[in-house]
Amino acid sequence: MAARDPTELLEQLDLKEYEATALSHLLSAGRTTAPDIAEATGIPKARIYGVLDSLAEMGYIKVYPGRPKEYQPKPPETILERVKENRRQEYERYCNEVEDLRDEFLAEFRPRFEQADQDRSPTAELFYVVDVGEPSESETRQLYNSATDGVHVITNSFEYFDGIESAFSDAVDRVGVDVLFLHPRHLPEEKQEIQADIVDRIAEEYPQVDIRFSEERLPWRGTFVDPSMEYDSGKALFLVEERDVPNHRRQAAITENGSFVAGMKRYFDLIWEYESVTEYPE
Repeated sequence: MAARDPTELLEQLDLKEYEATALSHLLSAGRTTAPDIAEATGIPKARIYGVLDSLAEMGYIKVYPGRPKEYQPKPPETILERVKENRRQEYERYCNEVEDLRDEFLAEFRPRFEQADQDRSPTAELFYVVDVGEPSESETRQLYNSATDGVHVITNSFEYFDGIESAFSDAVDRVGVDVLFLHPRHLPEEKQEIQADIVDRIAEEYPQVDIRFSEERLPWRGTFVDPSMEYDSGKALFLVEERDVPNHRRQAAITENGSFVAGMKRYFDLIWEYESVTEYPE
């Protein structure tokens, strides 16, 4: 495999073409002057000082005063750390700009949204859907991140665990999490192996998570958070079992209907209490 051109590698750090060209040369040549850089790289002399000032402002090079000035690159490790710091500062500035818009934005759009929400039919409020795969995993991560009371999972083998583990880990640190697996006797052999691996990982890395195995097949699987028996909170993502439909052709339903999520919790509790086992089946 051919090595990537150094300038292209630097452009991955959001540098413009001349900036990447100049920095690449400096990292090879060391401390030198703007005319020498321009001559070696072909960057127009009318542009070279602006390019170098930009690199200095981003914190990638040092500038030594004199006649002429000299420029020296910082170590590659320092440049990478500075790239991250620049992006962090840019993100913080953006967040502050968004916050500055908050009052005006909410004053303009909240009344519109609330009016539109009132105009919707009750049926329209019950569900919306996303494709199974990355869209459903992204929504699942948001469920974990938003949980304030508890997370409940019904799954066959939890084969998507790698895609949501970071959010899962954060939730475990904040709230109670329990996982109801399907008993492996209902799974094909390859799914049994996946389930066994995931169960072992959770037991070892997240011992505070409660795990049980449903002895009966389950009509749906998914994740729901913060159910309330007052029916005033909770959110869920789930899909019903359709054995002949591959995942890439399926959609998952999402609901924020408190009554529906409370019903899911009642179903979960019944299976958990009366139709599941605690030990991993041999």
